[in-house]
Amino acid sequence: MVMYPRFRLPLLRQLLQEFPAVAILGPRQVGKTTLAMELLAMDGATQYLDLESPADAAKLADPLSYFESRRDRLVVIDEVQRAPDLFPVLRGVIDQRRRQGQRAGQFLLLGSATGALLAQSAESLAGRIAYMELQSLTINEVPSDDAQRLWLRGGFPESLLARSDSASLRWRQQFISTYLERDIPQLGPRIPAETLRRLWTMLAHEQGQLLNASKLATSLAVSGQTVTRYIDLLCDLMLVRRLLPWADNGGKRLVRAPKVYVRDSGLVHALLGLGQLDEVLSHPVVGGSWEGWVIENLLAVLPEGAQSFFYRSSAGAELDLVLDLPRKQRWAIEVKRSTAPTVGRGFHQAAGDIDATARFVVHSGTDAYPLSADIEAIPVAELQQRLIDLGEAPASAARKTPRR
Repeated sequence: MVMYPRFRLPLLRQLLQEFPAVAILGPRQVGKTTLAMELLAMDGATQYLDLESPADAAKLADPLSYFESRRDRLVVIDEVQRAPDLFPVLRGVIDQRRRQGQRAGQFLLLGSATGALLAQSAESLAGRIAYMELQSLTINEVPSDDAQRLWLRGGFPESLLARSDSASLRWRQQFISTYLERDIPQLGPRIPAETLRRLWTMLAHEQGQLLNASKLATSLAVSGQTVTRYIDLLCDLMLVRRLLPWADNGGKRLVRAPKVYVRDSGLVHALLGLGQLDEVLSHPVVGGSWEGWVIENLLAVLPEGAQSFFYRSSAGAELDLVLDLPRKQRWAIEVKRSTAPTVGRGFHQAAGDIDATARFVVHSGTDAYPLSADIEAIPVAELQQRLIDLGEAPASAARKTPRR
């Protein structure tokens, strides 16, 4: 099987040189274990444990003895959220080794349930752990001629590399069912799988629209608070993103509801039963799907400390994405699935309202060119590369609290 190189690998190695423990957070099947195995192949003295394996879990019956016998190795623990009692032990081991002069690169933790892993590790390992998000594959990690397939199938490696579009769709449908029927119940919440599937599907239909929790609640015959709680869960699992509205408005009347996106475009299409490109292109979700895919590609590589919003005023001024970046840069971004994009008065007004330092229109063509004196039309891959270049490294993934 073809394997795509993950641009997170250099950052992962850097964090392991600086912190005793590093956690890779991401959905199931996104490539966390593969990335860890790539690191193991490069760095030799390592030990891998998968806590979904009874044999590996049994090795930690006496974790102190086990870790002591492997103190000269990086220990990789997969599905670590399955052993919440392990975190205080890790704290004790790390602190003891610190007193003995051993500091960085002791433990690499892999977890599928972001919210659960953060809750379990934050108190025990505060100041001892760095977090790195691993998202599904983005456009800078695949060959340029795979970009359209990446949008159609999404960035989960097994889906992208499937032998056909229909095989890819079946994989994604099984992925969705596994989350609903097995993974989420294992986390504790007692949520009817069919109710959560309907909500997830509604969010796919409304891709990139303002969240209307009361409308969703009425359709599902539950309360608005229940809908919010379900969406919180999907966000914690890195399956859904809330994009917050710009709030520094200087008195202007702005919308307050967030936009909601299913984060992987392939899951959007699978939830709607769209397996072929022509089915997506003829479906009303096409614009929202492509917008969400572009936004995820850009947010995946934000420099450390950057923030993301959208902008919409009651007067009709609107921006799909606002990025507050290092060195006092503020980018206004509009997304157009067209090779000949144009912008209207609302874009100019919104860019002025936020005092944008740069203005971009991301289009579906292959060339970057000036759209006007202060607006550049640009492909998503090139704008993504500019964000990568803006930071010394794609350090957006390393933060004490992952972005939602």
